[in-house]
Amino acid sequence: MTAPVTLSHRAEVYGLRGAAAALRQLSFRRAGDVGEWIGRRFYDWVGIRRDVVERQIRAAFPGLAENEVKRVARESYGNLGRTSIETAVLPKCTPAEVVGLFDIIDNWAIVEETLARGMGLIMVSGHLGNWELGGSYIASRGVHMEAVARRMQNPLFDEYLTETRRRVGVHVIHDADAVRRVPRVVRTGGVAGFLFDQGAAGLASTWVPFFGRYAKTPRGPAVFALRLNAPIVFTCAVREPTGRYSMKFEEIAVQRTGDLDRDVEAIVGEYTKALERWVRKYPEQYFWQHRRWKHQRPGTPPQLGDPS
Repeated sequence: MTAPVTLSHRAEVYGLRGAAAALRQLSFRRAGDVGEWIGRRFYDWVGIRRDVVERQIRAAFPGLAENEVKRVARESYGNLGRTSIETAVLPKCTPAEVVGLFDIIDNWAIVEETLARGMGLIMVSGHLGNWELGGSYIASRGVHMEAVARRMQNPLFDEYLTETRRRVGVHVIHDADAVRRVPRVVRTGGVAGFLFDQGAAGLASTWVPFFGRYAKTPRGPAVFALRLNAPIVFTCAVREPTGRYSMKFEEIAVQRTGDLDRDVEAIVGEYTKALERWVRKYPEQYFWQHRRWKHQRPGTPPQLGDPS
């Protein structure tokens, strides 16, 4: 059900549209630099969720020196600012220009070989690097890409983001429609994409270790893979020191023992392990602003739950 539109909703979206229009006059790289600068200043001057970010980084990397904790935290705000602005200006790029933003593509053959057999696949990723650019890259390679997403609280912003994604080749499936639309995408040889690292109320989930603590993680990608006999591929688009991007792909093992719950939990654990490996390599590019361990099962020991 769509929420009613308020005056603050309109002000938020009109301001965003105006800023995006101005930034589209800049190159993609320069617009991203502006976003990164804004993100870092947000950490320095405003500090919303700064304590949450630093606390989660300490929990994920015990023993990390305090100055490094703060550096990673500040850079994560910079990456969030860059990702936000790059997403806003991305629609001005042609598919060739999107592909041209990448220097390194690891294991694209996994995607090509699967789709060449007439099979669709489930693509999973987390809020690492520039996840919106990653989806656009896949679509820019000529792949039919649809991504499952929750509706935003601001319905105008939800419409804006849905249209932005459509303009870069990624069609949105709102989660309420996933049961009907994901099978259609996969069975017709397309890619159904999921961002899986935000557990939410009302979303079918399981708890699996993420940096040694139990994180509530959506089961949907694993359930669809088992029911549709579809492969799962993990991907992320991460920024390299050169300022350009690299795209990573790796297949996630899908094993069937006949015990659905056990098989689902094993698959969820595998794609969560993949995300953790890449976050360890690029911790500054992870979305630490989300309380990843907030939702816990009753009885979880404090040392395995939300860091305090």
